[in-house]
Amino acid sequence: MRVVIVYKNDSDSARDVLDFLRDFKRQTGHDLQTLEPESPDGEQFCRAYDIVEYPTVIALSDDSVMQNTWTGLPLPTISEVSYYVQ
Repeated sequence: MRVVIVYKNDSDSARDVLDFLRDFKRQTGHDLQTLEPESPDGEQFCRAYDIVEYPTVIALSDDSVMQNTWTGLPLPTISEVSYYVQ
C-alpha cells in the first residue's frame, strides 16, 4: 500500500502538511508521496480519484484501489495513516 498527500505548496495549509510529513518521517521512518494538484501528474491523479479539496490524504492498495481518504484540515493522525504504509 501507499499513501499520497495532495496539497498546494502556496496554500495556507502547506505548513500543516509539511509539519505532518516531517513528524510522520520522524515517528515512522517512512516518507509519504506528495503531489501538487496543478502539475500534469497531479491533475491526472486528482481526476482519477475525484479529489477536489486540498489537502487530501489518500491511501491506495498495491493495485491503486482507494482504501481510505481524508480531506481538508485537520489532517488525520499519524497512527491512522501509518496503518496504510508498508
